[in-house]
Amino acid sequence: MRLKDKIAIVTGGAAGIGLATVKAFLKEGAAVAMWDVSDKGATMAEELAKAGHRVTFTKVSVTDSGQVQKATEAVAKQYGRIDILINNAGITKDRTLLKMSAEEWNDVIAVNLTGVFNCTQAAVPFMKEKNYGRIVSASSNVAIRGNYGQTNYVATKSAIIGMTKVWALELGRYGITANCIAPGFIKTAMTDAMPEEVRKASLAHIPVGHWGEPEDIANGYVYLASDEARFVSGICLTIDGGAAR
Repeated sequence: MRLKDKIAIVTGGAAGIGLATVKAFLKEGAAVAMWDVSDKGATMAEELAKAGHRVTFTKVSVTDSGQVQKATEAVAKQYGRIDILINNAGITKDRTLLKMSAEEWNDVIAVNLTGVFNCTQAAVPFMKEKNYGRIVSASSNVAIRGNYGQTNYVATKSAIIGMTKVWALELGRYGITANCIAPGFIKTAMTDAMPEEVRKASLAHIPVGHWGEPEDIANGYVYLASDEARFVSGICLTIDGGAAR
């Protein structure tokens, strides 16, 4: 098991890619603190715990630095350390530039960008204490190629790549690596809700000819969080079937 006895925090862990990541980490031997704003996470954590896994759920809004700090301290107190932080929580509020409201801009920035900053700033001191840490954050392949109607979302996902490179420089001396993953079109409840014509059109831009599954991204998180990736830091791993251009 590649993450045996590691202590991990996974934000946005109640559904989709986040839940697939929680399950993958548990399978690889980690203890997982699942964070989400959805109460659905409590049910999922209970089911996983009954199956013999070490998993807890805390309702946390990553936009609230006080909540984040309190939840981080609780994980460190329970397990004695924090080894891995997966910054997976994210939202979309799509609109073209001239129609996008200040609220739509601010809400996406708050979750997707400030939330990642809040969680990382809270977790790093505990990683420094043990001279070990793995930070992996969710970017997107639209950060590389752009996407119509997503000024706010693309801005956050591009910024994640930049912050990751800064953290790799700042934190490497403490045994901490920082990387990010840029998913492409992944089949989740969010993408299932898209118009059928949009979903079909997306396939034309994916060379391998099919959408990704949440497990495809979870596998990337497992690798970058493992000791196999101990010499990997400051990168953005694109997992999109070859769609980025």
